Formats: sequence, C-alpha cells, structure tokens
Amino acid sequence: MKIGITSDHRGYNLKEELIKKLNINYEVIDYGCKGLESVDYPDYAFKLGTALANKEIDFGIAICGSGIGISIACNKVKGIRAARILSKKDVIETRLDNDANIICLNENMKLKKAYNLIITFITTPFSNEERHIRRINKINKYEETK
Repeated sequence: MKIGITSDHRGYNLKEELIKKLNINYEVIDYGCKGLESVDYPDYAFKLGTALANKEIDFGIAICGSGIGISIACNKVKGIRAARILSKKDVIETRLDNDANIICLNENMKLKKAYNLIITFITTPFSNEERHIRRINKINKYEETK
C-alpha cells in the first residue's frame, strides 16, 4: 500500500514523525513541505490530491494547523473526498459512509493518536451500501459538470 503525506509548515513536525512510524509497514511518499518556513497549504494539498486522483497512491494524509484549511483545498481536486478527523468515530463514519480517501489532521494531535487514526482510516473499508454509493455518485456527477 502506498500512502501519500503532506503538510504545511505548521504540520511539518507531525508529518515527519508519522513518516518514520508509517515507513515501518507502508510505502510513504512525502509531498512536502520540507521545513518550518511558512508555506501555503493549498500548494501541498493540490500535490497530494492530484497524486491520489492519478492513482499514484492509495490513501492520503494531510496536516495543517487546524486540519480544516488543507481539507478544503484537498477537496477542490476532482475525485478527492478529504475529511478532517478528530476521533476514531469520525474515521469509521467517513470511511464507511463517504469512502473518504484523504485523512486531514491538525498540528497539535499527539503522534500516537494520529498514527492510530491513520491505521483505522486505511484499514476500514467502505460499506458499499447502496445509499452511500448513490450519494458519492451524485458528488462525482456534479464534479463532472464543473
């Protein structure tokens, strides 16, 4: 499994810690940023989202100060369903119901919690329930018209 990861400067430290931990069992591709100097999160969100849309990776992880801005930017890429996550319940619901493909975290999350949420995210399958498929198809159809 290939996992892409990105962050802005505020999420950089957590991103680096997660890469070390995830690299033990997964192939992790770092889409930046490369340090603590101020950067614009949309630039990195678009890189990660594009790689996922192009099927270069299986899942994505995006980190910024709140997790909100980067999730908004990721969701501008066609085919991306990014969700800002705060709890295991969030992870399970967004994977089962929305087939989210990018998990968005905030910079203040502890490494152990972030790692556990990510593992739950990548191991929780989409439910494939008709009502959820129908809703995702509506989103996809709308994207096609834009």
